[in-house]
Amino acid sequence: MSRIRNDFTVLMDIPIPIVAAPMAGASGGALAAQASGAGAFGFIGAGYLTPSRIQEELSLARAQLLLSDADPLPIGVGYLAWQLDKDPAGVGLLDVSLLNRVQAIWLAFGNNIGRWVDYIRSYDASSGHGHKTLIFVQVSSAKEALVAIQDWKVDVLVAQGSESGGHGYSAAPPLLTLVPSILAVLPKEGPPVLAAGGLSTGGHVASLLTLGVSGAVLGTRFLMTEESFYNEVQKNILVKASGNATVRTTAFDHARGTLEWPEGVDGRAIYNKTVKDVEDGVDIKIVRENFNRATQDKDPDRILVWAGTGVDLVTEIQTAQDVVRELHADMMKHLSFVSTLIAT
Repeated sequence: MSRIRNDFTVLMDIPIPIVAAPMAGASGGALAAQASGAGAFGFIGAGYLTPSRIQEELSLARAQLLLSDADPLPIGVGYLAWQLDKDPAGVGLLDVSLLNRVQAIWLAFGNNIGRWVDYIRSYDASSGHGHKTLIFVQVSSAKEALVAIQDWKVDVLVAQGSESGGHGYSAAPPLLTLVPSILAVLPKEGPPVLAAGGLSTGGHVASLLTLGVSGAVLGTRFLMTEESFYNEVQKNILVKASGNATVRTTAFDHARGTLEWPEGVDGRAIYNKTVKDVEDGVDIKIVRENFNRATQDKDPDRILVWAGTGVDLVTEIQTAQDVVRELHADMMKHLSFVSTLIAT
């Protein structure tokens, strides 16, 4: 396998600068393990899981990677920082990952992220096992990036553009605007920057690498894998979705009652009758009843399906390892093409 060598792949000790995003309700131990096992880097999405459920997924990943309990675990766990802020639950949620010596922890969407960065650093320093947990922090502006770099000394920055599926800041610029704005203020010895938002192909990854990032994060592409927690109805919706099928909305958070996100956060999902009902002013009690019934019945007209803008570029369900291999081959093909454009 041809390797990409840059600051991110060296830091993570991986050959492919691709990350399978931590997606709540979708990314479990199997998906994370298979992505990492194929040469990329996989995350579990802690989302709304309890510590015991997170442990179950970590144990599954460890088993699939054929590792003992004493081995460090070469996957990551992504946390919603506003969930961690619900003390004392936050410490317990983080501790289960830290006890398993995961390679990385991803923090996003919170008003006290610095507190949790400090907690992770303190845990590692006092643990006595010499393990350093790499900290990824998701940002949506150059200002946020500077705080993460200068104040928190994060190990990896994730630049999330408005094209991303799932939750994000509604004011985030498109990825091709956001990335250059962050790279322009990045110190010479700054952390690797990863790009996230609407990416589905190896060509997308190659284009971002030539722009100057060190890697790419893909979410929707990994929703359409055998290992994803999404059910067959949700996966089928994604496979059939058109390029204009997604919308940024808070409708599903109102329908689910998940309204504790920081101000300015909404989510990109497949537009359906749940979104239309909220837009039309249908009583929220009725919206929730219809949504809960649809979730139970797997009704494709109302269930929640997060998706980024690149959803129409993927038309089949594959294993996570096959996705990584395909992305790698496509990325290398496009990078090789770029090299032919330079006259000598």
